[in-house]
Amino acid sequence: MTTKRRVPLDRKRVADAALHLLNEVGLEGLTLSAIGRELGVKAPALYWHFKDKQALLDEMATEMYRRMVAGTPLDPADTWQERMRKANHGLRETLRGYRDGAKVFSGSRFTGIEHAEQMEDNLRLFTAAGFTLTQAVRATATTYLYTIGFVTEEQGVEPLPDERREGYDIEERARMLAAFPLSAAAGAEIFADYERHFEEGLELVIAGIATRYGVD
Repeated sequence: MTTKRRVPLDRKRVADAALHLLNEVGLEGLTLSAIGRELGVKAPALYWHFKDKQALLDEMATEMYRRMVAGTPLDPADTWQERMRKANHGLRETLRGYRDGAKVFSGSRFTGIEHAEQMEDNLRLFTAAGFTLTQAVRATATTYLYTIGFVTEEQGVEPLPDERREGYDIEERARMLAAFPLSAAAGAEIFADYERHFEEGLELVIAGIATRYGVD
C-alpha cells in the first residue's frame, strides 16, 4: 500500500491558496479557517507562517507583484511617459485579475525586496529625463495611487471583468435621476467603458505631471 506524501506547507503555498480562494469568496470571506480548509489543514497551522491576516495580505500582495513582473523585462528605450503607461496598465490588469485585488494590494507591505529592482530602474529613467528625485517619486506615486483608487472603484461595480454587481444598471439609474438630466447622462461615463475611462484619466495625470514639472 502506498500513501500520498503531503506537500509541505510554506508561505508561498499559503499565499497561492489564498489568492485562488480570493476569487471565490472576496476579501471579506477570506478567513484563515477558509484558507486552512482549502489547504486541508487546521487554521492554527497557518500561524506558523503568518502571525495575523495582515501578514498574509502582505505576502499575497507581494506574490501578486511577483506574478505581474515575471517575464516582463523593462525596456531601457522607454520614455518616462511610456514607462508610466506600461507600469500602470500592467498594475490595473493584475489587480483586476483578483476579486478585491485593489483592496488587497492597497496598504500592504512587500515582504521582500523584489520591487526595488524595478523601482531603481524607474527612478533612474525619470531622473535621466530631467526629474529631480523628489519629482520622480511624486510623479510615480501619484499615478500609482490613481490606478489603485480607480481599480478599487471599478471593482465596486465589476468585482471581476466578467461580473457586474446588482444595482449598477445605467438605464435604471438614468430613470431614477430623470429630474437631473446631466447627472443622469453622466452615469454612462462613470459606470461603463472602464478601459477608456482609465486611459483618459491616466493621460490627464501624465499631462499634468509634464506641465507641473516642465519635463518633456
